Amino acid sequence: MGRLVQIGNLIIRVYANDHLPPHFHVITPDADALVDIATLSVLRGSLSRKAEETAMNWARANQRLIADEWNRTNPRFPIA
Repeated sequence: MGRLVQIGNLIIRVYANDHLPPHFHVITPDADALVDIATLSVLRGSLSRKAEETAMNWARANQRLIADEWNRTNPRFPIA
């Protein structure tokens, strides 16, 4: 549910009926983080430097895809 991409053992996911601010989850076997969609800043949690770099590079290139998935799965809180 909500998985956008898996890069090796790193998963980027948007959950349905989630809370504000609009964000996505980056999950690895050792850590997880919530990342703001608009600013790509880590809101909660932490990642290894390599995992954060991989996730943010993908997110920068796919920010519209992430926002579209947020809007699809969280219609109560659409991103304009």
